[in-house]
Amino acid sequence: MKVLAAVAHADDIEFNIAGTLLLLQKAGCEVHLWNLCNGSCGTMTHSREEIIRLRREEAAEAARMIGAAYHEPLFDDLAIFYDKPSLARVAAVIREIGPDVILTHPPSDYMEDHEAVSRLVVSAAFARGMPNFPTDPERPPVANDIRIYHAVPHGLRDGMERPVTPQYYVNIAEVLPTKRAMLACHRTQKEWLDVSQGMDAYLDSMEALSAEIGAHSGRFAYAEGFLRHNHLGFCPAEHDPLPKLLGADCLKVE
Repeated sequence: MKVLAAVAHADDIEFNIAGTLLLLQKAGCEVHLWNLCNGSCGTMTHSREEIIRLRREEAAEAARMIGAAYHEPLFDDLAIFYDKPSLARVAAVIREIGPDVILTHPPSDYMEDHEAVSRLVVSAAFARGMPNFPTDPERPPVANDIRIYHAVPHGLRDGMERPVTPQYYVNIAEVLPTKRAMLACHRTQKEWLDVSQGMDAYLDSMEALSAEIGAHSGRFAYAEGFLRHNHLGFCPAEHDPLPKLLGADCLKVE
């Protein structure tokens, strides 16, 4: 199976999804990493061109670390919108990859880029088999089943600060060191967050978030959480590959 992690910015995968990706990879899945935004605004010191180059190198390094496919960003930071031209570009990549599983942002999160990525990726996957939907560049439609899972928002609260409870908890304790090493590749993101958000303990913040989700599970020391997207237009209702692939490492809460 092909698994696509589609997110907005460098480090979004490593903070919220990478542990699950590593476990899916161990289960035999082909893993694809895609940051849709290029990091153009994520700096207090570098020029636009320099930070884009650095962010690309860091994201590609993290992908190489685990032998995952890396896909190029399409948009500047804070310049990704749910509109027809953007949807056509995102849909082209979805058709090129042909994922069976997509892991992406929640529909409601603390910043607009995350929400725009979620909407675009979901709609692009929905349009994957529509011959009359034009992509940019043109790509033929695909007809595979896709199951979409949304990562839980940062801090387990949506954009209106309402609590969010995961439907799935994935035990990432075994792969946490590799998840941390992947996150450490994003050196310029650490610098940006240190200045803009006061996150001095960048790597420790990720571990603390994983521990918080693990505590919510009541079972795992470290976990990532997910919500399942409605199956209509994507796959049969019973198609639920995450627990099937991960077994005891995936706790599904009905």
